[in-house]
Amino acid sequence: MMINIKEDEKLSVKNHSCAHLLAQAVKHLYPNAMFWVGPVIESGFYYDIDLGDVVITEADLEKIEKEMKKISKDGKRIVRHEISKDEALEMFKDDPYKVDLISRMDEDETVISCYSQGDFTDLCRGPHVDTVKELKYFKLLKVSGAYWKGDAKNKMLQRIYGVCFDNQEDLDAYLAELQEAKERDHRKIGKELEIFMSDDLVGKGMPLWLPNGSLIRKQLENYIYEKEQKLGYKHVYTPCVGTVDLYKTSGHWDHYKENMFPVMKVDEEEFVLRPMNCPHHMLIYRNDLHSYRELPIRIGEFATDFRYEASGAVKGLERVRCMCQNDAHLFVTPEQIGEEFEKVVKLILDVYHDFGIKEYKFRLSLRDPEDKEKYFPDDEMWNSAENKLREVLDSFGMPYYEAVGEAAFYGPKLDVEVKPAVGPEVTLSTCQLDFLLPRRFELSYIDKEGNKQTPVVIHRAIFGTFDRFTAFLLEETKGILPLWLSPIGVNVIPVNNEYHMEYANEVLNKLKEENIRCELDSRDEKLGYKIRESQTRKIPYTLVLGDKEKDDGLVTYRRFGSPDTTTVSLSEFIKMIKKEIANKGN
Repeated sequence: MMINIKEDEKLSVKNHSCAHLLAQAVKHLYPNAMFWVGPVIESGFYYDIDLGDVVITEADLEKIEKEMKKISKDGKRIVRHEISKDEALEMFKDDPYKVDLISRMDEDETVISCYSQGDFTDLCRGPHVDTVKELKYFKLLKVSGAYWKGDAKNKMLQRIYGVCFDNQEDLDAYLAELQEAKERDHRKIGKELEIFMSDDLVGKGMPLWLPNGSLIRKQLENYIYEKEQKLGYKHVYTPCVGTVDLYKTSGHWDHYKENMFPVMKVDEEEFVLRPMNCPHHMLIYRNDLHSYRELPIRIGEFATDFRYEASGAVKGLERVRCMCQNDAHLFVTPEQIGEEFEKVVKLILDVYHDFGIKEYKFRLSLRDPEDKEKYFPDDEMWNSAENKLREVLDSFGMPYYEAVGEAAFYGPKLDVEVKPAVGPEVTLSTCQLDFLLPRRFELSYIDKEGNKQTPVVIHRAIFGTFDRFTAFLLEETKGILPLWLSPIGVNVIPVNNEYHMEYANEVLNKLKEENIRCELDSRDEKLGYKIRESQTRKIPYTLVLGDKEKDDGLVTYRRFGSPDTTTVSLSEFIKMIKKEIANKGN
């Protein structure tokens, strides 16, 4: 697991000191450089630098590293100085970035600290290591642009990232993990396998699913739809917009407005792009009268939602502004909460088994009783809901931990945190208990005594969003998807287009008749090139058809990643891969 450097006190100090070493080296090489901030982050450190018209590239990092090592060998002590605000302004008068920092310090902050190492002094609270000699095992990782103060209206600075460790072994191990993370980055895989793309002309955080990605997503939809149908879910379609009044009724307008896109005025109405689907589903339930005999009612939807994310936060399919949720809302009586909640948890575990997800933990997200702004003020409702979830989790021995302040504004929830192959834990599945929205929408059912009662709603998303789940799968598998999910399962390659194309088409058509996703490589290229490209595209099965295959009705196949080939009859091959598809590779 990749270490969080910011949370390791010793490494944090070392990395912050190394940021100063970087700044000193840059100042030696580029005397006109001016510096903004150089904080420690989870993956090391960075420094934002104004180099005027000079542009630093990745190729320049080696030169800067060399200068850093030269300074380190010199072994200067790192000395702390305490000065007044006026002295600090005089010391850094030629650096507008430091002057800005100093000027915004509180007036009562009469003592300001800075650190000197040889010919370089930097404004800093510290602490630092004793000498630059302690900074031996470092690596500059990349350079990028960063707006001053994070404001796009300000000047673009150059941000250099680096990392520092106690020894070469730890540094090498960390760099290997970074390389592994780079290879698993779903954005890289998504581009190579033509799964999705983005274009600023459409908008940041608005991914475009390409044909291969569309096939993957459709398989995921079919998979979960079939499971939900067997469990009694009824699927619906609802609009991607709603009126402001809809979200005022639900309470989202007061608690979630900053995460919504701006209001659109049409005629006399005000609309917003919907950030979630529960208000729409509340109205579908309210459309009819209901008896206790009908409950639970399970309404599901593959719904496109829109949420505002800062442009710097969007990331491929993992963090987007437009997403498709695997959403559902279960309308239950209070007596049915335990049974239905347990069914949701079992569905989550069933799905995780099919996808080979083994490292996960359950987090019970609760309200913060002191937060009167975020959470609906009804202690009885909250205590009842939270205790009910604890009872259910305890009843079937599910280990979990509690997270105060992480609940939705309308009720507690169970989040399933999954440990991916690289990076921090991610939340995939959620299940939330809600006593509030049914009240707000005046939902009801008739109980056994003929009295009107208010149902409880369970919000749940098994995949979370198809977008994030796909990103997770690509990074877990490095794009080597199981046969049932792969956009192309079988690549058919004739050895010689002139002599073997007819049989290749015959094989292709029989595969298609069995609903096996396949394609024919009929290009006028060398056989070896076609086979290598099939491997590059990570197609699960590559069929090579020559004279023997044509004459005897055979196919010779190679599994992805294996140098071995196997020759079987076409009917045997079809039977084999249909079984693999049906079993989801398990």
